[in-house]
Amino acid sequence: MYAILDIETTGGKYNEEGITEIAIYKFNGHEVVDQFISLVNPEKKIQPFVVKLTGINSNMLQSAPKFYEVAKRIVEITDDCTLVAHNAQFDYRILQTEFRRLGYDFKRKSLCTVELAKELIPEQPSYSLGKLVRSLGIPVSDRHRANGDAQATVKLFKMLLAKDTSKKILQSNVRAENVGQLNPRLMDIVEQVPATIGVYYVHNENGEIIFLGKSRNMKKRVNQLFVSDSKKNRYIQKEVKAVTYEKTGSELVALLKENDEVKKNRPKYNVKKERWCTHALYQDEDKNGYLRLRIGKADSRKKSVTTFSSYQQAYNVLHKIDGQFTLCNKLNGLSEAKENCYNYTINKCNGACIGEEDVKAYNKHVKKAMFTYSLNKQSFIIIDRGRDVDERSAIWIQDGKLKGIGFYNLNYQIDNPDILESIITKMEDSPITKHIIESYLRKKKVLKLIKLKTNA
Repeated sequence: MYAILDIETTGGKYNEEGITEIAIYKFNGHEVVDQFISLVNPEKKIQPFVVKLTGINSNMLQSAPKFYEVAKRIVEITDDCTLVAHNAQFDYRILQTEFRRLGYDFKRKSLCTVELAKELIPEQPSYSLGKLVRSLGIPVSDRHRANGDAQATVKLFKMLLAKDTSKKILQSNVRAENVGQLNPRLMDIVEQVPATIGVYYVHNENGEIIFLGKSRNMKKRVNQLFVSDSKKNRYIQKEVKAVTYEKTGSELVALLKENDEVKKNRPKYNVKKERWCTHALYQDEDKNGYLRLRIGKADSRKKSVTTFSSYQQAYNVLHKIDGQFTLCNKLNGLSEAKENCYNYTINKCNGACIGEEDVKAYNKHVKKAMFTYSLNKQSFIIIDRGRDVDERSAIWIQDGKLKGIGFYNLNYQIDNPDILESIITKMEDSPITKHIIESYLRKKKVLKLIKLKTNA
């Protein structure tokens, strides 16, 4: 659990500042579950430059509660939480100073979104809150007021959690929350997991991820994991201390995150898939110059149009391609006819099988089919559902290679490469990611595709 906060002060000498406004959002990693927002009477003068910056003046604070009147609420809402702030050292110091004046030793773990952003979103021109969130497409209102800045920090921290593919933040928090606790009943753990699309992480008592997976219904999948009597699952059940999760909104994002994070985190109970595809579609040319699409065994040494999990899947897709683009079943190896193919007799083939169709015209159809069913040399953004109703997910493909995934607000334009670079969590491109994306796009619909310029 996190307590994301922002504090406005009077300014003045070091350790003599007073709080004028405070906003705290209790955040469980996915949504805000509690909040506290209040002006505070600092009982001292506010520096003129601070009044100009924040708009908070002494007249506004005359009837506001003094710090000792809100101190109990601050202790309660931050209890068992890690404090998160933009420049956390400042906010934490101010809080400790105020509590020290009351004779109370206020101690919490803390995280700084400035430091996290420098690590997870490097090479930004500025890491000030205002400039950083604007460059990331995060809406912010009431800048330099505690509530506005705290809300922006919540959204920034949510993005940083998604970009933390090594899960250092998440593992550290699980470890901190579970120190000295008994392992809760498995069904109690299941109740905390939502019945939605995403990636779930099973942790041991040290916070380490021992297993992760994706599911369209994470609650159902985790429940199955805990009631299964398979040997591997029994080991997981003995070691589990907590289950965390990340909503994705999009099943394709979940598939890509699962693949990427298994490679990076190497959970001990995730079994590596040796054979992710068995067959592929290859392109060649016959003696008459006609381009052919042929099914063959998957071979990473050969350049393929697209890949498949089985021969039957490849056979079905090639049949679909032939019908969709009026291609010849005989040329593509789906017919053993000695002369014309059967489709020619029913006017679904223009006669390439017997040399009647113009070679250039036929090859144009083949190239269009290849472009439709392959990522090769294409650049586009796959737009799909996000984690919330006002959000969308984005998967960036550049020159046929996966660049990464991200989430953005509906009011934000993301077809600019510089903007894409800032919101995207980079992922390693590989034949597996290409297979995942192409297989998904063949079977399921996404909200839309945005074409981009290629670098070629």
